[in-house]
This record gives sequence, C-alpha cells and structure tokens, in this order.
Amino acid sequence: MSKAHWALFVDNTSRKDLLVDAILEQKAPAGFEALNGLKGSLFSKRVLERFIDKEDRHGTRLINSDRDQTLKSMSSGEQKKALLKHLLGTKPDFLILDNPFDNLDIGSQEKLRHQLKEVSEEISIVQLVSRKTDVLPFIDTFARLEGSHIRFYKNKSEALSSSNGQGLMGEVPQAPYRYEIEDDVLIRLNDVCVKYGEKPILQNIDWTIKKGEFWELRGNNGSGKTTILSMITGDNPKGYGQDLHIFGHKKGSGESVWEIKKLIGYFTPSITDKFTGYHSVEHMVISGLTDSIGLYVRPTEIQLRLAQEWLRLIGLWDVKDELFHDLTMGQKRLVMCARAMIKHPPLLILDEPTAGLDDASAALFVTLVNKFAKESDTTTIFVSHRKEPGLDPDFVYQLEMDTDGSKGRVL
Repeated sequence: MSKAHWALFVDNTSRKDLLVDAILEQKAPAGFEALNGLKGSLFSKRVLERFIDKEDRHGTRLINSDRDQTLKSMSSGEQKKALLKHLLGTKPDFLILDNPFDNLDIGSQEKLRHQLKEVSEEISIVQLVSRKTDVLPFIDTFARLEGSHIRFYKNKSEALSSSNGQGLMGEVPQAPYRYEIEDDVLIRLNDVCVKYGEKPILQNIDWTIKKGEFWELRGNNGSGKTTILSMITGDNPKGYGQDLHIFGHKKGSGESVWEIKKLIGYFTPSITDKFTGYHSVEHMVISGLTDSIGLYVRPTEIQLRLAQEWLRLIGLWDVKDELFHDLTMGQKRLVMCARAMIKHPPLLILDEPTAGLDDASAALFVTLVNKFAKESDTTTIFVSHRKEPGLDPDFVYQLEMDTDGSKGRVL
C-alpha cells in the first residue's frame, strides 16, 4: 500500500508553527487525521539552528558525529543532508518538511529530491511549501494554509494554478539625504585568495563594483559567496592583508568597521531572528534611518512620512501599529527589506532575500528590487541560489568551485 503525502502551501499570513506543533502533538486537524497516533519528525531551519546552538554551547557533535567538520561550518546542503540522516535514524512514521529546498543550489536540490523520493516509499511526507516549483512530484493531496484555516484543493492542477498575488502600491520613496562618496568604484577585489585551514575557498578573485550598478552574485553552496560578503561588510578578518578596497579605502588602512557599516544596507532572512524587541512595525522601518534596533526617540514628521510611503509600497500600511514581534515571518522579512532600503545606502546587500517567501511575495520583492535599482543611486548586490523569475541585474558575478578554491567570472 502506497503512503499518503501532503503539500501544504504557506504564505506570509500562514500560522504554520501552530499547525506543525498540533500534528506532532497528535492533534492533527481535519484532513490530516491519518497522522494521529503516528510518530513524526520535523525537518526545518529552526530544528537545524537548534542543533547548531547546542553544538556551539556544549562543544559536541550531535547529528554529524561521523564528520570532523562542525555543523555550523558545513554548507546548507551538507547541513540538510546531516539533519535528514539523523531524523531518519529515529525511525519516524512521517516527516514534516518545512521549505526543504530553501538556501540550496540547483545541484543540492536535485540530490535532496532524489533522496526524499526514496524516503516517500517508506514514510508519509507533509511538505510545507512557499514556491510552487518546489512541490515534490509524488505528493497526492494539496491544500493551502490561510492564517490558521486549511483549504483543500480538488487536485494538483487546481493547486498549482491558484493565484494569491499582489502588486506594488506606488513609487519607490525618495532618499532622505545624499551620501558624498568621491570614488566611482565602491568595491574592488584584486587577486583575493582565502583559505580556512588547509581548505581553499577563493582563488584569485577580481571583482570591481561601481556606483549605481545592480549585481547578482551566484554560486553553489560552499562556493564562497558569504566569505566575500563578510569581507566587504568588515565582519571577516580574512579581508586584512588582501588587495581589497571598500569605498575608496584599502582594507586595514585605518577605517573602522562601523564607518563601513553606516554606508551599507544589509538584509538576510536570519536578521529577523535576532530582533525580539516589542517595537511597532512603523518604528522598525524608521529605525533603518537611525541604525538602531527599534526606535527609542520620537520620530520626526519626515521619518513618519517616509515610513508611510514604504509601508504602503509593500502593502503593510494597515499593520503599521502592530508589534513587529507579532507579524508572520514573511511579513517580518518584508519590513526588514524596507528597513534596509529606506535611507538609500550607497551599497545594498540582499543575501538570500526571498528565502521562505511565497511565490507572490517573492515576485513582489523582485519587482521592488528591480525598481529600487533603477530609480535610486544605490549599488545593489542580490545573492540567491534560486534563479528568481523577473530579476533584472546589470551584471552577474558567478563563482565556480574548483579544487584550488572558487574562481569568479562576469557573465
């Protein structure tokens, strides 16, 4: 007898954590009753982060004891492979997969798909999915989680043809002030090489980024994208001693990390996990102007007007007075993107910005980024494993992995 499998579409309004907890606690809602009385496991980013945190605090390898490498230092693909192996070792009757393909390059996605196909012959799968192209081919039941309500589709065709989109609600707001940077070149990496221990990561990287350019940075998991970004932002000491120029200054020539960070807008989905304060949505957007976490001074009329324009643009003006803490994860990420853009920084880095967003929100975000890149003087670097439909960069910098470290080329 073949196993039953579900695909549950989630978006920015979905209270998926409540559903996951209910299923794992044997309180499955209508349509999932077959899972009651069975043993389940959760495959998700939050479970991985829990293992990484325990490994950091206790210094012991919990799910990768057969590897010399720590879980934190593994690529996203290696981390997910280790987690799946661990979960399957507990002999569950079903697995809940929370957007399993997020942060994976195409090759790693295909490997995971093949592995999950084999797993599906023995245990049931519940796939929480934000992007229609990620639906596993063996799924036979389809539904959408709207808030806390589950709506079932008649068949796969109806599920994949459904639309839940929205458009931008206006123009990109103007910059509140201008930055004076003399050099036309913002970032220059010349013959940059990086190793971690004996493992080469980057080899002879040459990359010049000028004012107002829109770049997409591509590369497989482990190719060194994060290493490059962290050297630019000043968070990685590997930048010292390299021929690396940032805003006209050679790395290590006396500039402070904080001087650099004031000129950079940075967003990665993990940032939202660090913000636990009880600030309003409006104040969180305004805090992008003050480089603070939340707002601790009375906002000016100009700041309030800018926040209104940005929140209307991303369709969240109606929740401006709600607590950022109480938003769904998808809504939080849209707010944090607006926060990174609001002051039109000289350099905007968007690191996997669409991870975890549903199709409609990802399309909205790509439209926003394209528009922002064209209508502002900000230099933008967009990093993603997934080829986002509609993304329109001026240039693509491709990292290609090699035994001597990744090499880069402009496409």
